[in-house]
Amino acid sequence: MCRSIKTLRPPFTEPVTDDDVRAAALQYVRKISGFRAPAAHNAEAFERAVEEIARSTAQLLSTLEVKGGRSSAREAG
Repeated sequence: MCRSIKTLRPPFTEPVTDDDVRAAALQYVRKISGFRAPAAHNAEAFERAVEEIARSTAQLLSTLEVKGGRSSAREAG
């Protein structure tokens, strides 16, 4: 689906920053909405979706367990 979104969990990546998480959320929202940039009347909904997805992604990464230990993907940021 979103081919340009990279994997954000170890061992597939370096420590992930908030910018990495937000970029992935932005790519996802762009893909599912069909808009690279929303019109002014959709901007608030678009940005809210990006923030909610980024928050959910950060929570997911912080709670994943990798190889019997807690994920360290969210050390940076």
